[in-house]
Amino acid sequence: MSVEDSAEEAYETAACGHLSTSLDGTIVKANATLLGWLGQTREAVVGQLRFTDLLTIGGKLYHETHLAPLLQLQGEVSGVALELKLRDGVRMPVLVSSAIKYDDAGRPLLIRTTVFDAQIRRAYEEELLRERQAADQARRQAEQDRARLQDALAVLQESLLPATMPEVPGVRTAAYYHTASPDQLGGDFYDIFAIDDERWAFFLGDVCGKGPAAAAVTSVARYTLRAAAMHDPATALNTLNAVLHERYVGGDPRYCTAVFGTLRADPATGQIAVRFASGGHPPPLLIRADGRSDYLHSLDGTLIGILPDSRFPHTDITLEPGDQLLLYTDGLTEARVDGKHDFYGSEALQTLAIHYAGTSPAALVEALSDILAGFGSRLTDDTALLALGAPSRPGNGL
Repeated sequence: MSVEDSAEEAYETAACGHLSTSLDGTIVKANATLLGWLGQTREAVVGQLRFTDLLTIGGKLYHETHLAPLLQLQGEVSGVALELKLRDGVRMPVLVSSAIKYDDAGRPLLIRTTVFDAQIRRAYEEELLRERQAADQARRQAEQDRARLQDALAVLQESLLPATMPEVPGVRTAAYYHTASPDQLGGDFYDIFAIDDERWAFFLGDVCGKGPAAAAVTSVARYTLRAAAMHDPATALNTLNAVLHERYVGGDPRYCTAVFGTLRADPATGQIAVRFASGGHPPPLLIRADGRSDYLHSLDGTLIGILPDSRFPHTDITLEPGDQLLLYTDGLTEARVDGKHDFYGSEALQTLAIHYAGTSPAALVEALSDILAGFGSRLTDDTALLALGAPSRPGNGL
């Protein structure tokens, strides 16, 4: 059995439309496929209509202003998107390719045009457009939701910190909180407040973890330390240790590190007597006005909330005029400087702090805030800073 397919039959029943026009656009030949799309007879089309008569108004305009001039210039065009005008006003998206046929002398004889059904492609493009619009809407909604979440987290974060730093007679203070990610609540905290007419209390700490659970521990720590401030620093930390250990004992232990201390300024000498205790926290940095500096390591002081009973020994120092005491959380010293294993470290912090010896807590904290901002995405943990200083005496050159 043989299969025969004449050229004329292949032309007439091709999967695409074929037509030929004279140079003025009059249709001189059209295949059955195209006529079927148009819903018209051969007699009504061939010799009666121009190619542009098959197009929508917009298609006619585009043909005259773009397709026809380009065809005359290049001799062929390919893949032009147009729309055929069918019966009852129905539009059919098509892709059109045209080429001029020349005689042996190079004179144009007629224009051959192939018309491809683009309805499936149009439907695909429209579906793709709808999906893209839906994705854009979802992205905008997600951005709006994230912005609202960040605003809510920022308000909640602020509620865990003092609204303003109080004016402490005879003491200069400065504080700063750097958030590593606006999408997460941090666990760092600090505060300074009056105990009585002569003494002021201060603390700075860091709760393990992030998010709402850490924020809850932060709130407990702040209010517990404030309530225990009438006692000495060691007793205050012991109280917090007992509260955390009792409250979070079991499968989800919660703990924190903290430095808690008291200040007593002497207006006659300009000195500040400081007593503090530390529970597993990075050691405060003492910066003398003359440029000497030391980390004040605690003899004991385990993580707060881990053990039922812990010791938090006192450390007593005196700040002379121009001296400063810097408290910080490990988000600063453990910030990535370069690579995966290089930290900013305590040595770099001490080196920078020495440059601000004899200045003010505000100047020191501002310099450190610039350092933190420079870390960018390498800073993966929040950082709290609290600096306390004895004002320099007039005329001492500091």
